[in-house]
Amino acid sequence: MKLVLFQALPEGAVVPGLLTERGVVDVSAVAPKNYTPQLVMQGLIDDFDKLRPALEKRGKDGEAVPLDRVRLRPPLPRPGKILACIANYWEHAQREARPLNMFMKNPDAIIGPDETIVLPEYTVPWIFMHEAELALVIKGPAKMVKAKNWKNSIFGYTSMIDVSAREQGRRTWPATPLTSWLGKSFDTFAPIGPCIATADEIKDPNDLIVRFWNDGQLRHNYNTDDMEHRVPELVEFATTVMTMNSGDLIACGTNHEGLGALQDGETVEIEIQNIGKMALKVSDPLKRKWERGVYMGVDSTNPEAVKRHRTQ
Repeated sequence: MKLVLFQALPEGAVVPGLLTERGVVDVSAVAPKNYTPQLVMQGLIDDFDKLRPALEKRGKDGEAVPLDRVRLRPPLPRPGKILACIANYWEHAQREARPLNMFMKNPDAIIGPDETIVLPEYTVPWIFMHEAELALVIKGPAKMVKAKNWKNSIFGYTSMIDVSAREQGRRTWPATPLTSWLGKSFDTFAPIGPCIATADEIKDPNDLIVRFWNDGQLRHNYNTDDMEHRVPELVEFATTVMTMNSGDLIACGTNHEGLGALQDGETVEIEIQNIGKMALKVSDPLKRKWERGVYMGVDSTNPEAVKRHRTQ
């Protein structure tokens, strides 16, 4: 199943639904009642096994509304935690795997399909970049989960754009003396969606194609089988440190070969195999301009950039 939160057009209440080939089916009559859309989705995650027969029947027989008549919202509007991997892709390098590391990303940075990434009116970060990533949706509470049992703690999957404010090269702002999570946590810097694909929709999360376009230009285009540390290890690592609760997210990192700038007026799209595709706009009140295309600086992992900057 593919779970969504949506509003009927014109603006109505945010309600849970199923994304089907026929359109979006309202499942609010089946879903647990709660105060906020986030808590409704967490209730669906917690009670999914019990609710599944009713959800499947609703998805098959319920009235479907065409996608162009609804507004999809972020499927998890305010997750309790967003953990994100630092790097975590081989990127054609011949080396030992780098130590696994993660950072926290601001849950209030979440936005959803067809919303707008707003670059801050803040001039210290010198560029803002996109990172297209697979994100794990947790079913909790999950604590001290061993890699061999990782499936017990995964409810499903969604896509995330880890928008990042940079200073020198690819170093996350503030870069001096050390890089920080702050440059990852401006408002609107965590688009997710378009849905949560339940775990049974994806045979192997380490065999998915991730693609990202900027104004139609394909930038990210990689397979998640390139992870240095694969999904079972990510689950074990995160839950060794902290309890992960239902609706929390773990973003799996990105292949940095496709990094590029985001700037005013652009339309970006992310698509992950078996999850779906969504588009967002970019707005910059300061109308800044950067070189268009994939980042090719001295610390780029793009093969062409490596060739360009290699000592002759």
